[in-house]
Amino acid sequence: MPATPTTPSHEDEDLLFRILSQLDKAPDASQRATAAAVGTSLGRLNAQLRAAAEAGLVKVSERAGPDKRQRFAYALTTRGAAEKIRLTDQFLARKFAEYDALHAELTGTTSGLVPFKYRTKLMQNNLAPIPELYVSYDSAQKLKVEAAELKSHDLSPRQICDLELLMNGGFNPLKGFLNEEDYNSVVDTMRLADGTLWPMPITLDVSEDFAASLEIGEDIALRDQEGVILGTMTVTDRWEPNKSHEAEKVFGADDDAHPAVNYLHNTAGKIYLGGPVTGIQQPVHYDFRGRRDTPNELRAYFRKLGWRRIVAFQTRNPLHRAHQELTFRAAREAQANLLIHPVVGMTKPGDVDHFTRVRCYEAVLDKYPAATTSMSLLNLAMRMAGPREAVWHGLIRKNHGCTHFIVGRDHAGPGKNSAGEDFYGAYDAQDLFREHQEEIGIEMVDFKHMVYVQERAQYEPNDEIEDRDNVTILNISGTELRRRLAEGLEIPEWFSFPEVVNELRKTKPPRSKQGFTVFFTGFSGSGKSTIANALMVKLMEMGGRPVTLLDGDIVRKNLSSELGFSKEHRDLNIRRIGYVASEITKNGGIAICAPIAPYATTRRAVREDVEQFGAFLEVHVATSIEECERRDRKGLYKLAREGKIKEFTGISDPYDVPTDPELRVETENVDVDNCAHQVLLKLENMGLIAG
Repeated sequence: MPATPTTPSHEDEDLLFRILSQLDKAPDASQRATAAAVGTSLGRLNAQLRAAAEAGLVKVSERAGPDKRQRFAYALTTRGAAEKIRLTDQFLARKFAEYDALHAELTGTTSGLVPFKYRTKLMQNNLAPIPELYVSYDSAQKLKVEAAELKSHDLSPRQICDLELLMNGGFNPLKGFLNEEDYNSVVDTMRLADGTLWPMPITLDVSEDFAASLEIGEDIALRDQEGVILGTMTVTDRWEPNKSHEAEKVFGADDDAHPAVNYLHNTAGKIYLGGPVTGIQQPVHYDFRGRRDTPNELRAYFRKLGWRRIVAFQTRNPLHRAHQELTFRAAREAQANLLIHPVVGMTKPGDVDHFTRVRCYEAVLDKYPAATTSMSLLNLAMRMAGPREAVWHGLIRKNHGCTHFIVGRDHAGPGKNSAGEDFYGAYDAQDLFREHQEEIGIEMVDFKHMVYVQERAQYEPNDEIEDRDNVTILNISGTELRRRLAEGLEIPEWFSFPEVVNELRKTKPPRSKQGFTVFFTGFSGSGKSTIANALMVKLMEMGGRPVTLLDGDIVRKNLSSELGFSKEHRDLNIRRIGYVASEITKNGGIAICAPIAPYATTRRAVREDVEQFGAFLEVHVATSIEECERRDRKGLYKLAREGKIKEFTGISDPYDVPTDPELRVETENVDVDNCAHQVLLKLENMGLIAG
């Protein structure tokens, strides 16, 4: 009869845990030194090392040198590093259980340490170190060599943000990208499969081709956009998710007006991979390096200063006087120190860039008492998921050592849905956070809507002004602030700090001095290029800013000559146009684009690229397909109807008619000059050119 496989004893697993930990710390030590460090005999160590090598946990190599007792060198593999992390959790779980039993025996009460089914939730104080997924420096150097031979996935900007927070413990207790079971549980219940609270799916989305090239159990290298290996992952799961279901459950609606839902359907890969991650090195940030802290670095900082209660303020916007008053009050109410913890990863499209925001934060940081306030930057890719995001932010701030968290009105709200209504209720985020507050382990501080009372020259919570009928209440909305900046109007000192306004004006000069993009779209032969040429001449006649025409035929010749006319290639061509237009806009110029651009999702992506830097004017040249065919001098429509040109827009391929362009022009029975003049009037109305 074949032998029945035996389950390793706790003693064997503890020894393996100690060996892997020691190899991580001192990979070049001799076998004798390693045996002494882990407290076992040389013979038993060698037996364990052989078994670990057979299991793929340890790599054995010949060591050159005269000492025959050091013939072999042992180093952790990617799989061994992941196994060390698993065994660490298991070891801690058992030790906590032993401690709990001893505590009960001695005191008659349990310790309060609650073991979960598969991992231990450490009921630790907020200043103790938390687990990270990095291996030691020496092991990392060896793993880099090994990982160079693995299949590689080049991470997107969002995935880099996620990986960084996985590796440094910001996403504790996650040990990697979610497997399918955890993903399904998180989507449906806001909990991992073992019951741990976790509201946001953290998944590695990849293309179908890359996913098909992998075997379950295979290790892959995770690289940044420069090709640097940041970590490795053992692929334990591979599946095609129901993205519509994910959108409904996580974001409340399968509506592309939500930026994360749009990302889910139009940017993210079709297949998800899950598995444990081994960290090799942090992503490199060249900006504001002194302001970037890992969770353990912040915890050590708080320990050093003797801070025990810390209230975190989440923001993705510049700080104005109302925010300062709000944070002062929150810290005072919580009797806590204040951590200003802005997000500098990915926020909502159209937000002020993080370089400008951080300069604004630094400009007003001295308005806060230095002994009670600190600032650190969080490289998080926000999902704008409202209530779920608030709970997620709370867990992240708990990992960073905070004890209190300010949850705002419409916290992490994405704005309006396709019906023009808010995605979430104003206080939904506060309600969900309050429901889970005890389990999160961090106390919520309500965000109060602060307004300026002119007679008393101070900010007060709007709902606490009892004599509101007898005083003058002043407030400037975000929309009004943007209008004032765009038009170069005064921003009163009671609203913001002069230093903040100066920084914002550097990045956001009056609209009449900003770069912008005019994006024409319509059928072939609709008149886009003709109107675009006329507009270019009129803008050059006005002067003041350089003007560049990115006509479809010109771009095809000079920028996309190798591309065909498949949907994939046409999308890529439009994205290239959008990239060039965004660079022109960023540098204060005027970009005029005149491609067909048939797909709404691609036009939206171009808009988002451009609106990071300036205004975007979409002009639908609404000439009918019949008129375009009548005008056709090149005979393209005739060839398309004969089937000689495949995937021709309007004939054999669809055109998504813009639903809400800034301007729609009709060209039938209207001369070109009049159409170009309509665009000029719209630009003047938007404040982009002087009247």
